Amino acid sequence: MLAVIKTGGKQYLVTPGQKIKIEKLGEKGSEVAFDEVLLLEKSNKLAIGTPLVEGAKVTGKVLRRAKDKKVIIFKYKAKKRYQVKKGHRQPFSEVAITKIS
Repeated sequence: MLAVIKTGGKQYLVTPGQKIKIEKLGEKGSEVAFDEVLLLEKSNKLAIGTPLVEGAKVTGKVLRRAKDKKVIIFKYKAKKRYQVKKGHRQPFSEVAITKIS
């Protein structure tokens, strides 16, 4: 059993029991439901949505919230002694997929 869900502007291929890193969503320990299911495979039957599969739902539990690795942004102009260095850490949630229906 597997499904393709859409959340945070990205698509994820998920199976029950799998852990995924997604954009910041919910508090630690809370249940989350993903209603935007693009593809569903259940008992060797494939359902492809146009664009979504009707009545399909994927549920999961938020395991933790944290920040991702730092991304460095560096700008400079040659021969002008101008340079700017900035960093950014994107928050994310780790979700365990519990049920696909």
